[in-house]
Amino acid sequence: MSDTSSDNNTQFEKNLLYKASWYYYMEGLTQQAIAEKLNISRIKVLRLLDRARQEGIVQIHIKPDTDEFLSMEQELIHKYHLKDCYIVPAGSGKDNQTETVAKAAAMYIQNHITDNCYINFGYGETVMRTLSHLSRCVSATISLVSLTGGITNYLPDAHSRIYGAKLYLYPSPLIMSSKELAASMMEEASLTEISKMTELANLTLIGIGGMNTDATILKSSRLTNNDYLLLKMQGAVGDLITHFIDAQGRLVNSDFDARIISTPLEKLKSLNNVIGAATGVEKLPAIAAALTGSYLDILITDDITAKQLLNNY
Repeated sequence: MSDTSSDNNTQFEKNLLYKASWYYYMEGLTQQAIAEKLNISRIKVLRLLDRARQEGIVQIHIKPDTDEFLSMEQELIHKYHLKDCYIVPAGSGKDNQTETVAKAAAMYIQNHITDNCYINFGYGETVMRTLSHLSRCVSATISLVSLTGGITNYLPDAHSRIYGAKLYLYPSPLIMSSKELAASMMEEASLTEISKMTELANLTLIGIGGMNTDATILKSSRLTNNDYLLLKMQGAVGDLITHFIDAQGRLVNSDFDARIISTPLEKLKSLNNVIGAATGVEKLPAIAAALTGSYLDILITDDITAKQLLNNY
């Protein structure tokens, strides 16, 4: 057997080792389900899981011990000038993809926080799932600072999922009726205090919204279908904390933007360790735009999304 063939077999085995570990310990799949998913025998899955424990791949967290994943991470870091990138195996189906990335984001944050840490957070399904997982695995005392108004609309469901954290929220709606009213609201002491807190946080966690009909901001009735259609016609490919951007990461529709209560895009760039957690083909243009606009320091996504980003989807 040639050296090349031997290297390829070794790489393939490493990929199987990591994926089997992730699916079993993080996604809770049965050994039979993993066998079917990876097209290997159940006995092979058992041997992989045993080897993963022996080699220390399965510890408190799963380390990506494959050249393929590490290579993609380094390519994305280089391409978009990131501080870091964390790629995990894609889940099966859209909901599982979101859940997988949320677990990965919680794992990443857990490994980068200290006691009495402050974390800025945006809204969205991935962000809230991340905070839910974080609340279960972190023992440090953390404080969460909102980046936008309107967060209170998430609290009836989210509050129990982020117990143990101190919450500091913008006490305002997300979208105001006029830019004058929005500007006036931002001058209120209760809002300026939160704004100043965001500048001091250790980490910043945001989701990335796509221009699809099941986007969080549309499902929550914060925007109408007509609003969304107009923004798309003006070149919007997605949003970051309700700031709609085009493919180059430039702000779209400044008149609408002036009516929202949200951390400005230029300020977002200056915040400490901005983590973007996102996945899915429908979000690819938005994720690419966020990266092109240099709004993120760290990207957390799955291998399928990562490959498409590297191939310019």
